[in-house]
Amino acid sequence: MITDVELAIAAAQAGAGVVLRAYGSALTRFAKSAGDFATSADVEAEQVIVDVLRAARPGDAVTGEESGRTGGPGTERMWLVDPLCGTRNFAARTMLVAVNVALRTGSEITAAASADPFSGEVFWTDGTAARVRRDGADEPLTPSAESLLVDLNLDPPFPNAPRFRAADLLADPRFGQRFGPRVVSSTLAVAWVAAGRRAAYVTDGRLRDSVHFAAGIALCQAAGCVVTGIDGQPLHTGAGGLVVAADHETHAALRELLDGSAAG
Repeated sequence: MITDVELAIAAAQAGAGVVLRAYGSALTRFAKSAGDFATSADVEAEQVIVDVLRAARPGDAVTGEESGRTGGPGTERMWLVDPLCGTRNFAARTMLVAVNVALRTGSEITAAASADPFSGEVFWTDGTAARVRRDGADEPLTPSAESLLVDLNLDPPFPNAPRFRAADLLADPRFGQRFGPRVVSSTLAVAWVAAGRRAAYVTDGRLRDSVHFAAGIALCQAAGCVVTGIDGQPLHTGAGGLVVAADHETHAALRELLDGSAAG
């Protein structure tokens, strides 16, 4: 029987295949809320992912970004599916998106995969190891702060505003002196911290069971990144949010900037 992590990888790859084939085509848009929308690619990719998961694990529950929760009442196994993280990028023909699949067993993420449809890479973890699969070969993920690039999520909601706003870091001259700000607008950038392509990632929000962030957070934890909430507290407690850094020095520097921004 296929393992949970191989199933997560297969499901993410199946969704990524749909996304790649849809790139550049005419996309139907479905309004979700003010300023937010899904596309036909989101919906089709999610259906393919769910079909893969259902075929292998019919008793599990699934929560999808577009379809909500289905199946498995009372089960401790919940698949979290974000079929296209970076919908606005994709609709604007920008190749910065991720397909995220994660399995929560009880209170822990025990398998996760984040696929880049355009590079063909799949970042994955079984809850212990963290790897990237390229052309069928797996390599360890090694965090590094060498790039000094820090990705900020500027998309709402902002539950801790005005005390904390990621955008305020951009106005802090100390941030620009130490780090290079980036805004990828996809949780692909969270996986990049685990892979050493970003020094850190910062966002606000309540992220427990987040279809957007569960896979990336699990990757970073397994890779040995420093992962906390915005106040440096344990994840999913207190003010919430996320600061994930390649090392303790980078995390401490960001926390100092965030404290100064909040005090100001």
